[in-house]
Amino acid sequence: AGVEYYGLEDRITPLELAWDDDWDLVGPVAKAVDVAFASRSVTTTNLKGALAKLDQTARRRCAVTMVANSSPRYDLHLMNAIGASVTCSNGFVYAFNILIQMGALPQVTYFESPRCDTFDSLEAGVADFSRMLEHGNEDKVDRLRDYIAQHMIENPHAGEPGSKGVPQGRYMLDHVRKVRWAFIAWEPVSESRS
Repeated sequence: AGVEYYGLEDRITPLELAWDDDWDLVGPVAKAVDVAFASRSVTTTNLKGALAKLDQTARRRCAVTMVANSSPRYDLHLMNAIGASVTCSNGFVYAFNILIQMGALPQVTYFESPRCDTFDSLEAGVADFSRMLEHGNEDKVDRLRDYIAQHMIENPHAGEPGSKGVPQGRYMLDHVRKVRWAFIAWEPVSESRS
């Protein structure tokens, strides 16, 4: 929608490719684009291969956006408050190091994106946030319920469209959930696909 809104249809061509695809068969030819980027999609078992594919496709610049703390599915503040364990992602560090090994000079910029989780009742909030209680945290539901009961406040935007178009709930937590991202950009170092 943004491409059409800004009248860039003749300048931007989004491609939906899987990292496991053979890009020589289904992807763009080597050095086919000025800029190749992947935002929040570089979750793959072959990170080096994925970064190499972007590098081999772009003539001028490559970029990826990767999570730089806990998964966007988790509220790190809430999880810490109830004593739940959360694994933070270091994939962006691996990507940086892989790019250095490839001979690139990656630049990293960090930014945060806010998330506002809303719900219509305490029980609805507990049901929604319970999705975060996995990997040994399933026994923290009572702590979660207590935390939500103490930190739920009226949502001044209740009923308005939320980030996914769904009307916002009556309540929200008294803190904004923030997801930290690493934007990693580099000038391509490869000549062509090998």
